Amino acid sequence: MKKNTNLTLEECLAKRDQLAKELQDLRFSMILGHVENPVAKRNIKRDIARMNTVIREIELGIRKA
Repeated sequence: MKKNTNLTLEECLAKRDQLAKELQDLRFSMILGHVENPVAKRNIKRDIARMNTVIREIELGIRKA
């Protein structure tokens, strides 16, 4: 996830939306019982939190977009 630190605000928002879709698909797969890596859900949630942090830092001016 460190490679995403130089993204613009729009790219960060798009990445967060993509991760949210992946999480939704993974949750659906878990209900059906077709999950290869159950730890992936935790990792995706953490990546979403990281993207939210980057987005907030850009909004506050802490990080340059």
